[in-house]
Amino acid sequence: MTPLRWAIFGAIFIVILGALVLTKQSDNIDVSNVNENKAVTKKSESEIADHIYGNKDSKVTLIEYGDFQCPACKSYYPIVKQLKEEYKDKIKFQFRNYPLSQIHPNAFMAARASEAAGQQNKFFEMHDLLYENADAWSSQVTTNPQPIFENFAKEIGLDINKYTIDYASETTNSTINADKQEGNNKGVNGTPTYFINGVKIDNGQITSVEGFSKV
Repeated sequence: MTPLRWAIFGAIFIVILGALVLTKQSDNIDVSNVNENKAVTKKSESEIADHIYGNKDSKVTLIEYGDFQCPACKSYYPIVKQLKEEYKDKIKFQFRNYPLSQIHPNAFMAARASEAAGQQNKFFEMHDLLYENADAWSSQVTTNPQPIFENFAKEIGLDINKYTIDYASETTNSTINADKQEGNNKGVNGTPTYFINGVKIDNGQITSVEGFSKV
């Protein structure tokens, strides 16, 4: 694909994702005034473990900062999944955890489950189960979703002993907190938030998806 085609593709991809955000703008959760009360540190080399789906060498990178207990994130999930499946040979999709613990009490535990699965190269398998079965674990009355997450781990064939250790490890905590700090540094103030090649999508500036089918 020529540089011009890549530029066109990247621009149109921004349009379609931005339009999705615009259509659900009322669902976006603003966390400008939310304090997580958790220590976060600069991401160290050992903590840089981006979970990548698609073409790792692509010139088009889509990054999502998401919260597995966020209703808006769940709404976007099937659409974004379809996009990254259809363009998996052309884009690089990365998911970074951004749990809003004070308003979503089970979100950090879900992030732990995803990172623990990622230690066995099954991050996106867990990612999908968490979103697709969110009603089973995200209820406010579900105070201990860990057994549900462990069942998910078994379903995707994880080594349960290793999963349990990784789920509870301080390294997992540090990775999640470092991802969130990185999001804060980039101006993330709601979930989901998307970046294309480092550029944050501005919801209000996107009004059309015309031309996407021509790519």
